Amino acid sequence: MEVIGTDGYMESDLFTPREKAAILWAEHVTLNTARSRDDVFEEVKKHFSEAEIVELTMVSGLFNLFNRYMDSLGIPLEEQREVDKIKKSLHLDGGKVKTYYKTMVEHWPDEYPEPDAQDPNKSA
Repeated sequence: MEVIGTDGYMESDLFTPREKAAILWAEHVTLNTARSRDDVFEEVKKHFSEAEIVELTMVSGLFNLFNRYMDSLGIPLEEQREVDKIKKSLHLDGGKVKTYYKTMVEHWPDEYPEPDAQDPNKSA
């Protein structure tokens, strides 16, 4: 497997090459790396059609816009009571967590279908 990024998660076996390409593109859009790195589009294009890259760009741009809007106006992404719940949940019952993960693993599918990477705008 070709590693397309340099961060630890990009070298992980937990992500497929297609997932790594999506992460790389989201970082590229978010950090505006086009000035310093001109190979990202070609790398991502190996895994996604141009139409899919447009969709990935729109989703990344939407979340970037939302996050910057909220940050600029000082609006918390979560209500304080939700943040407090997270802080309290740091002391979880280990038995319940183990049971939850065991249930998740038991119901986890062995295979996921690959998305259709064919450009829907092109005729076959």
